[in-house]
Amino acid sequence: MDDVITLARLQFGITAIAHYLFVSLTLGLVTFVVVMQTRWALTGKEEHRRQTRFWGQLYVINYVLGIGTGLVMEFQFGLTWSGLTHFVGNVFGAPLAVETLVAFFAESTLLGLWIFGWDRLGRRLHTLMIWLVALTAYASVFFVLSANGFLQHPVGERTEDGKIYLESFTALLTNSNALAAGVHVLSASLVTGAFFIIAVSAWHLRRGTGHDEFYWSSLRLTLPAAPLLVLATTGLGALQLGYSTDQTPTKYGPGLDEAVDKAREFSEQFGPGVYYPPSFVGIFEYAMVIPAAFMILITLAGALMMIKRRLLRSRMTLWLLTAALVLPYVSNISGWIFREVGRQPWAVYGLLKTEDAISPRLTAGSVLFSLILFGILVTALTLVDWALLVRFARRGPDGAQLGYLPGESEPAEPGTPGGGRHTQDAQRAKDEQRDAKGETEAEDRESAPVF
Repeated sequence: MDDVITLARLQFGITAIAHYLFVSLTLGLVTFVVVMQTRWALTGKEEHRRQTRFWGQLYVINYVLGIGTGLVMEFQFGLTWSGLTHFVGNVFGAPLAVETLVAFFAESTLLGLWIFGWDRLGRRLHTLMIWLVALTAYASVFFVLSANGFLQHPVGERTEDGKIYLESFTALLTNSNALAAGVHVLSASLVTGAFFIIAVSAWHLRRGTGHDEFYWSSLRLTLPAAPLLVLATTGLGALQLGYSTDQTPTKYGPGLDEAVDKAREFSEQFGPGVYYPPSFVGIFEYAMVIPAAFMILITLAGALMMIKRRLLRSRMTLWLLTAALVLPYVSNISGWIFREVGRQPWAVYGLLKTEDAISPRLTAGSVLFSLILFGILVTALTLVDWALLVRFARRGPDGAQLGYLPGESEPAEPGTPGGGRHTQDAQRAKDEQRDAKGETEAEDRESAPVF
């Protein structure tokens, strides 16, 4: 049975982490795309429109492939964790059902209108679409974390006949554990989105791909804000820590007095046992904080070097800004592992143990098979996502196909770094050939006999 539980937890952990990699970038990028398109709607400047198209296309790629990893997670509730859904489904299912309506219907529909409405909707109406996409994305996170917050800190429920029933939907949606986690996740996602834009822009500036002003403008939007966003995320994490020590004290081990008292209470209620998480979970607490310190140092140095554009002459700093893209992901994953593994041995804290949440009659072989299958699927989705992100990011703004209108210069060919100079030269040559052809045809018409 221990092997089954370990494999089931590993399976869900891998798919949850993979999904969160997509979610953090999606939430961060869509926020900055909203800012870019709003600037275009207010000013009408082509620069902002090109930024919206380029970064918006990368956002769409990440969003579409991220849906697949979320679907994989849904299957596991029925296949592997039917004990959890049987016990807490009356509470757990409500926010997840609302999230499905928001994410798969409202958000996807609005995103479709935004993608295909570039030359069909007015500029302000089209901008409203991306605002609504961002708001529904935030709402999706809110409802997911409302469900997750209940697992961490059950509120507004009653237990009857071996099941939990919801007595107060308001209490569920105002759970302090979920609200603190929600603002922390959103702030961390903004950090991820900012670092993604910084990394891509720094790469192009270091390589000199021909769009210095475009990427410099993108850096001006994100680089000065990045250290402030990291500090805000750290502060919100400290706020969440305060709630966590009160609500899930055993997460911090026997070194905390509240944890010892809570473990004693669990022993009296549920019998003797280990009511602390594995000792290795403390490592992830440090793995959250240390990358944050480096993120602040690197982005602060880069922001200061933007004065008089000294950053453009420092190839090492530009390289560091590109390499630093990995840091927010390390912090995000570490924080999520600390939050979830730290809840052990509980599936629903203080109410349902993980060993009781597993589906009955599962075998280690069947769970291992699904672990391998789901692992391959989410790994493939992640690799395809990053392959496409790298491919389209390398093309540069001239390679953006999102919002492409007839008469514009054609998008850069796949694999053309930057695309700027190459595409502009090719387009200029085409225009010259077209003009020359037009003059020749005009001369032929003038000299042709008239019957």
